[in-house]
Amino acid sequence: MQPDNDISLEARAGAAATVAILPLVPFALLAALVLGGWGPLHSFDRSVTGRLHEAALDSTALTTAMTWWTNIFQPNVFRLAALLLVIWLVRRGARRPAVWVAVTMVAGGLLGGLLKLLINRDRPELLEPVARAVGYAFPSGHALNAALGIAVFVVLFPHLRLLWVAAVLIPLGTAASRVVLGVHWTSDVVAGLLLGAVVPAITLLVFRRIGSVQRPLTSVRSGPTG
Repeated sequence: MQPDNDISLEARAGAAATVAILPLVPFALLAALVLGGWGPLHSFDRSVTGRLHEAALDSTALTTAMTWWTNIFQPNVFRLAALLLVIWLVRRGARRPAVWVAVTMVAGGLLGGLLKLLINRDRPELLEPVARAVGYAFPSGHALNAALGIAVFVVLFPHLRLLWVAAVLIPLGTAASRVVLGVHWTSDVVAGLLLGAVVPAITLLVFRRIGSVQRPLTSVRSGPTG
C-alpha cells in the first residue's frame, strides 16, 4: 500500500499544462523582440544595465555579494544537486521520477545552449567591467539553471515549505546578480527564468502522455525501499 503522502509525477502533469503555457508566451515574445531588434526593449536593457553597473562600481560590497551569489548558484551546482537527487531516487526504487529529473535537466541545458547559438546575442560591453563571461547572452544560463534546478525539487517535494521560499529567492537573486555584474541584459535573465519554468512543465506533460511516469516517489519518512 502506498502511503498517503506519496508524490506522483502523474498527478502533477495536469496542472503543468497551464504552467507550461503561461511562461511560454512571454518567453516567445521576448525571443522574437530580441531577434527583431526591437528598439524599446534594447533601450530598456541598456538603461537598467547602465544604472546597475554604476551601482556596482560605487559599491564594492554590492559587487562582492553579487559575485559570491552568482558563483554559489552557478549552473554546475544545480546539475550536481540534480545528479545526487537522481542517484537518491534510483536507490529508493523511484526510477521513473529519476529519469524525469535527468531528462528535464539535460533538456533545459541543451535547449538553453541551442537558443544562445540561434539568437546569437552579444553580452553587454562596458568600459569598466566588474566581471566577465564568455558565450552569447540570450537566454541567461545561470537564471535558466537556477529556475530549472529548483523546479525539479519543488515538483517532487511540494510539502517542504522552505523549498518554495528558495524557489523564489534563489532564481531571482541569481538573475539579479548577472545584471548587476554586467554580464547579461535584463531580458536575458527574464527569459532564462521563464524557460526554467517552461521546461519541467513540458517534460511532465510528455512523460504523462507516453506513460513513462507511473510509479510514485515514496516519502522520505517511509524509509528505503527493498
